[in-house]
Amino acid sequence: MSDTIWVFNPSPEEAKTLSSEFGIPLEIAQILVNRDIKDAEAAQRFLYGKLDGLHDPFLLKGMNEAVARVKQAVSSGEKILIFGDYDVDGILSVVVLSKALESLGAEVDYFIPDRLKYGYGIKEEFIEIVQEKNARLVISVDCGIKAIHFARRAKEEGIDVIVTDHHLPGDSLPDVKAILNPVLSESGYPEKNLAGIGVVFKLIQALFEEEEKSAFEAPYMNLVSIGTIADVAELRGENRLIVKFGLKALEEDSNIGLSRLLEVCGLKGRKVSVGDIGFRVGPRINAAGRMGMTDLAVRLFFTDSLEESIELASHLDNLNSKRQKIQERAYKQALNTIQQRSLDERYKFLILGCEEWHRGVIGIVASKIKDLFHRPVLLFTYENGKACGSGRSISGFPIIECLDECKELFMSYGGHSMAVGCVLSQENVKLFKESINAIVSERISDDDLKRKIRIDSGLEFSDITSRFIEMYSLLSPFGMGNPKPVFFTQGAEIASNPQRIKGKHSKLLLKKNGSFFEALGWNRIDWARDFQEGEKIDVAYTFQFSEYLGEMKLSLSIEDIKRR
Repeated sequence: MSDTIWVFNPSPEEAKTLSSEFGIPLEIAQILVNRDIKDAEAAQRFLYGKLDGLHDPFLLKGMNEAVARVKQAVSSGEKILIFGDYDVDGILSVVVLSKALESLGAEVDYFIPDRLKYGYGIKEEFIEIVQEKNARLVISVDCGIKAIHFARRAKEEGIDVIVTDHHLPGDSLPDVKAILNPVLSESGYPEKNLAGIGVVFKLIQALFEEEEKSAFEAPYMNLVSIGTIADVAELRGENRLIVKFGLKALEEDSNIGLSRLLEVCGLKGRKVSVGDIGFRVGPRINAAGRMGMTDLAVRLFFTDSLEESIELASHLDNLNSKRQKIQERAYKQALNTIQQRSLDERYKFLILGCEEWHRGVIGIVASKIKDLFHRPVLLFTYENGKACGSGRSISGFPIIECLDECKELFMSYGGHSMAVGCVLSQENVKLFKESINAIVSERISDDDLKRKIRIDSGLEFSDITSRFIEMYSLLSPFGMGNPKPVFFTQGAEIASNPQRIKGKHSKLLLKKNGSFFEALGWNRIDWARDFQEGEKIDVAYTFQFSEYLGEMKLSLSIEDIKRR
C-alpha cells in the first residue's frame, strides 16, 4: 500500500458555479478554482489572456528615472556596462538588455563574474572593471539589490548605477540612480513574481514605448520566456503571458545561436514545452556558469556566424554532459552516505559535505536528494577552510528563515523559502548542524516528511473527450504556480499484466466502463511486480502527450496507486 498522502481540494460549489457561468467542464472549473481563479472574468484572463494584458512598466517605482538615465547615456554616447549573474536568468538578461540597448543606439558592454572565483553578487572591487571599460553607467540584471559597498564606491567615482533585480534586499538598499525590483514593498508594481529577466523586460518595454517600438518581437520574447522558466518563476499573471507567447516565438528562427541550441537539444522543428526548456535547454545554458565558462553561453546568443553557433552549441552540450557526470558522481556519494549511516532515519534535515564535490552542481544534487527523501537538504563543498553550501527545502518549511536564526555563523548567505546558498568557515559546520537540527526537530512533523499529492479533480475515463482535451490545453503552460493538474479515477481495472520498461519503469493498461488508457509509472518498477491483471485500483495521474506517426497520443503518467 502507498504511504503517500493524497490531498483533495474541497470547493465543489465554487467549481459548479464557475462551470455554469463560463460554460466549461466541471473538472476544468475545479482546476481553476484550485488556483484561486473563481470567477468568469479571472478565468477569461487565465485561459485566453493576450500580451496587452501586461501591466504598464511605468507602474514600477524607479522606471521613470531609469529610462531617463538610459536615454541620456544613449544620446551622449556614454558606454553602458551590464553586470549579470551566472545562471540562465542572469545570462539571458544580459543578452536581451544588450540587444535592446544596441537597437536604440547605445554603446554596451557586459561583465558576468566567474561563480567559482567570485561567488554571487556585485563585489566592491568590481568598480575597477567599470573603470577599465570606461563606462559611466552600470545596469545590474538579476543581481545588485545587496550591492551596498559597490554602489557607494560607484557614487564616489561619479558612476551612475541602475539596479534591476527580483531578490529580497538586505537591511538597507544601495544608494543608486534607480532600483527596479517588484518585490520591494514600496515598488508599487502589482506583479511580485517576475524573474530577473522579467524585470529587465519591463525596462525594455518602457524604453521601447518611448521610441514607439514593440518589445513583443520574437528575439526578446523567446529568450525572456526561457529565462523565466529556467528560474522556476511562478507561471501566473505576467509570467504566464510571457511564457505562453514566448514559447510560440520559439517557432521562429530569430536567433542563430538559439536555433542551434534547440537543435542539439533535439527540439528543432518541434513544439517546445516548459518541460523541454526546464530539462533540456536551461541545463545546457546553465552548464556554462556552473563549470565557470559563462561567456560561452553569452557568445552563443550574440553570434551571427552559423559556423561559430554550431561550435558553441556543441561546446555547451559537451559541458552539460560533463556536468551531468560530475553531478551523478556527487549524487551517488551523497546517497551512499545517507543510506550507510541511516541519516534519513535520524535527521529531519540532511546536511552533508565533501571536498570532492563541485560547487556548481551541489544545488542540483541537493534538489534530487530532497525529492527522494522529502526533507530539506543542504550540501557543502569544502575549499580552503570554507564550506560553500547550497540547500533546497520542502513546501511549508522556509529554509531561509532557518538560516536567519544561525546567521552569526555565516560569512555570507541568501536565498528564499525553497532554496539557499551560504558560505561559512569549515570549522563551524558541526555547530551549524547542531543548531539546525535543534530548530527543525520542533518545526517539522513526521507528516511533513511524507510525500503529498494534491489532487485537482476526480475524472472518469469516459469524460476524457477531444472537447475536454481542447479545454485542458488552455490551462497550459504548466510549471511552478500552475502545475500539471493531477486527476484521480476510482475503481480502474488493470486490463493486462503490467510490463517492465527499460528495467526501471512500469506500463499498465487501465480500463473503466469501456474506456482504455495506457498508464506509465516512471521509476516505479515495483508496480510491474506488485500488481496483476484484474486488480481494481484508485489511480492518481497527470496527462502525458507524445507524437506518434504525426498524431498526438495521450497516455497517463501515474503519480500514485492505491489498492481498493
